Amino acid sequence: MQPRNQNPKSRIVDSFGFAFAGLRYCLRTQRNFRIHIAVAVLGTIAGLILGLGLIEWAVFATMVAMVLAAEMVNTMVESLVDLVTTEYHPLAKVAKDIAAGIVLLTAMASVIVGLLIFGPRVLALFRF
Repeated sequence: MQPRNQNPKSRIVDSFGFAFAGLRYCLRTQRNFRIHIAVAVLGTIAGLILGLGLIEWAVFATMVAMVLAAEMVNTMVESLVDLVTTEYHPLAKVAKDIAAGIVLLTAMASVIVGLLIFGPRVLALFRF
């Protein structure tokens, strides 16, 4: 716990520090998080090449953030379950499976959105 008389600006800075530590942890330890980052970088490069509009960039960025956030929630749930029990428990399995399902659902949605955004532009490149 933080002391009550701590400077409010210091608490805000600390909060951001904790948040960035969480991002660093996921980037350093979670292979799938790094895969999602790599796909986002490739998508960004493709978007720059294909000249996405502002709305398309907004949708793209939202989908990237959703997938990365889902991956972080999955990591959080797995860590909490592992903290609580090292033994197999059916409810622990349910929690981990649902967290993984959240990642799968957002990733599938992002693929669909990506096809809708990038598909017509890529097809137009192959039309003569």
